[in-house]
Amino acid sequence: MPNSPKNILVTRLSAMGDVAMMVPVLIGFKKKYPEVKVTVLSRKRFKDIIEQVPDVQFIEAQVQEKHSGALGIYKLSQELQRYSFDAIADFHNVLRTKALRLFLTGKKAVIDKGRLEKKRLINDPNFFKPLITTHERYTQVLRNLGFEINLHGDEFLTSLPLSTRLQDFLPTNTYKWIGFAPFAAHPSKGLSVERMDEYLKELSGLENVNVFLFGGGKKEVIVLDKLADSYNNVINLAGKFSFKEELAIISKLDHMIAMDSGNGHLAAMYGVDTITVWGCTHPYAGFAPFGQPIKNQVTVNRDRFPLIPTSVYGNKWPDGYENAINTIPIKKVIQLIVNK
Repeated sequence: MPNSPKNILVTRLSAMGDVAMMVPVLIGFKKKYPEVKVTVLSRKRFKDIIEQVPDVQFIEAQVQEKHSGALGIYKLSQELQRYSFDAIADFHNVLRTKALRLFLTGKKAVIDKGRLEKKRLINDPNFFKPLITTHERYTQVLRNLGFEINLHGDEFLTSLPLSTRLQDFLPTNTYKWIGFAPFAAHPSKGLSVERMDEYLKELSGLENVNVFLFGGGKKEVIVLDKLADSYNNVINLAGKFSFKEELAIISKLDHMIAMDSGNGHLAAMYGVDTITVWGCTHPYAGFAPFGQPIKNQVTVNRDRFPLIPTSVYGNKWPDGYENAINTIPIKKVIQLIVNK
């Protein structure tokens, strides 16, 4: 395209799920515009995600260190000048990236997060409909820079090789691999420990399966270790491997069962069949994992909990809704795996 940018900086500083949702957009863009140089600015912990996208570069934003505060953002902008970016695609649109845009030159486009319609989805019972997905919002940023791009639903990463350490640890049988990530950032999106165990009873009872548990943080590791000890074919991976090693296992899964959390988006990056169990949030807000069918979005009964979604991110809920996710019939989730 004449006069279109040739060297783009994409900014997205957090969070895990949002960074993972960038992946299909970047893959689709590079397929159509291989001649355009694309660099992603993000935090170090997301490097292992971004660097899997073919022909996409990564720059670390040290937002807690030398790039913190207004002066730090200015220093970062000066460091970025040497790359001669001629366009900025702001996939985040927060205070840091807004400040960064002021210091950088070139064509600029910013994500429309749809805050008004999301607010209405939460507060207006007569406004219950699917909003634009986050993937589409990212894509629109690139369109606003002058690129004609549409996603086709097949923009996935290739699976990662398993290291020798992983091969020595993982089962050698040929059973199906099922991932189970029962935690989430907020209580209303995660399962109770009792409900986790009930899921594992059902999953472990399926024929010829290995169940892998995913989580993070010391408390989650302790809970998952205790749960896994009760079953022969349930293995806790939390706290045992590096993030990249966990990604390699995720890329080999046959199925992933996740809450509304980053793990679902990580699995979806590889085209893994991903079943999302939604609590006080809802896929209509636009955060469903990429390329997954509607039937894989298992939600709470709104006849019983009519105020769902109670918030976009699951951080707010009225009395009586905190355990809504635990009312979803487990067999409804299991059946999605059995019927595959």
